[in-house]
Amino acid sequence: MTKRTLRTQKTKLFVLDTNVLMHDPTSLYRFEEHDIFVPIMTLEELDANKKGMSEVARNARQASRMMDDIVSGSPDDIHAGITLDGPSRGLATGKLFLQTEAIKIALPAALPTAKGDNHILAVVMHLAERFPQRPVILVSKDINMRIKARALGLDAQDYFNDKVLEDTDLLYSGWRELPPDFWDTHGKGMESWKEDSRTYYRVTGPLAPELLVNEFLFQNGEAPLQAWVKERNGRSVLLETLVDYAHTKNNVWGITARNREQNFAFNLLMNPEIDFVTLLGQAGTGKTLLTLAAGLTQVLEAKRYSEIIMTRVTVPVGEDIGFLPGTEEEKMAPWMGALEDNLDVLNGTAGEGGDWGRAATRDLIRSRIKIKSLNFMRGRTFINKFLIIDEAQNLTPKQMKTLITRAGPGTKVVCLGNIAQIDTPYLTEGSSGLTFVVDRFKDWLHSGHITLQRGERSRLADHAAEVL
Repeated sequence: MTKRTLRTQKTKLFVLDTNVLMHDPTSLYRFEEHDIFVPIMTLEELDANKKGMSEVARNARQASRMMDDIVSGSPDDIHAGITLDGPSRGLATGKLFLQTEAIKIALPAALPTAKGDNHILAVVMHLAERFPQRPVILVSKDINMRIKARALGLDAQDYFNDKVLEDTDLLYSGWRELPPDFWDTHGKGMESWKEDSRTYYRVTGPLAPELLVNEFLFQNGEAPLQAWVKERNGRSVLLETLVDYAHTKNNVWGITARNREQNFAFNLLMNPEIDFVTLLGQAGTGKTLLTLAAGLTQVLEAKRYSEIIMTRVTVPVGEDIGFLPGTEEEKMAPWMGALEDNLDVLNGTAGEGGDWGRAATRDLIRSRIKIKSLNFMRGRTFINKFLIIDEAQNLTPKQMKTLITRAGPGTKVVCLGNIAQIDTPYLTEGSSGLTFVVDRFKDWLHSGHITLQRGERSRLADHAAEVL
């Protein structure tokens, strides 16, 4: 690879660490007009990680296949770099360079070159020395690798392309408070009518273009209002008042909404027109309880769905306890403590029937709830099911897509999670699959999202969440 082969314009040269390709194989096409350099050690590490059925192994194999397609489909000399314009269908216009020569560079004695990470750092140092006029940047998901690079005076950065949001404070909450002068500025020419115990308002004004379909609106004061946006057409929106699930007559399996956001959540969970619901919130905000209550009511009373299917990512918080005995359901049981706890609460609200009645109700409920592992989801289709994905913050966007596309006709999918509790390596609040779907599904007619704010578990749990 000669000096003239690498372009000396202002385009950057990004050196990819292995974990970037294993996190997102399509990262090869995500650097637009800039060039990419893949060290031999990155290929070695991909090769070492390609065996197995894990998501990481699948990504390693996909990254290798993509590179094979790029290299084998290129008539150009590999030394001069392979243009990515054709393979990426115009997504990337830079070049892919593979390490085609042995690189010798003196690393500090404390960094043994036998270690893969340090070998990649040596390549970055070599390129930085060879092309002083050009920005050479290491891209890695590994924080320590980036720290080592900066300690050696090299440029390093995280892989940002998979991040939906830089700041999760900007994440769509699903609700907003209307300003006090809302009716003054939007009341001109307002239409209002009643239909099936709901009140509808068609209003026009400056706030209308900002509102999203299925966004919840509230206003406190003398005439409190809770409504949601049903249609948006330019500067006019159609608002519909909510069902008040805080009232005992509207209880869902004996559960009533304890705060405003829980009421919003129940309106989403109980509405047959909403196919996809995401509920975010810290521990104790009622995500699982509300969802199970809504699921049981619609499975056993309304007969809208045939059964509840519950799944979650099995990422242990502490040390793994090894293989578990039994069937798929029995293996998943230790992960489903949250389900059992909530069923105990819901079974206590099912009315007075004595011990016999409660035991019969428990058996009936249990027969309609299936616990499934994520490992066996590929290729399945769920028809007329109420699908609950718990701990969804631990899913990558690709895994989330795999799960949501399982939904067949008449199926409702509910994702629950807390993006402050991510246990999966290399996933952050900004790149979690849960953040991804909240952002991508907002403003769709058949989906809704609510961020639950207030904990309702106990005063101890609420205080712990604040101070610990």
